Amino acid sequence: MNSNQAQNIILVCGVYNILLALFHLGFWKMFRWNSELKKLSFANRGIMQILNIQIILYFLITAVFCFTFPYEIATTKFGNYFLISNSIFWFVRTIQQFIFLKVNHFKIHLLTIIFFLGSVLFLIPVILKN
Repeated sequence: MNSNQAQNIILVCGVYNILLALFHLGFWKMFRWNSELKKLSFANRGIMQILNIQIILYFLITAVFCFTFPYEIATTKFGNYFLISNSIFWFVRTIQQFIFLKVNHFKIHLLTIIFFLGSVLFLIPVILKN
């Protein structure tokens, strides 16, 4: 794989993160958090929302890096660590599906595939470059 191909995949990684950020923005409505989170303690209600906002921020920052520095990410040792770290993030997230969401439902299976895709997507430029 040449640097241009790797950079294109890195741009796709940026789009992937934007889509996940948008998905997380919908959590309040999708999961009816206005009513559902009221069932939790004050601290747990706050923690859930803080964690969601922070993960949205993480996705957006990662996307900005992918869009702004695709060449540097594709060609430097630091870029390799960035890609591998994100791949590990998505791989661990995939494993967590099996630990915390033991539900045989199409939507859960689809999310598992999407998370695994993120793990593979971030790893492709590293594997094919070496």
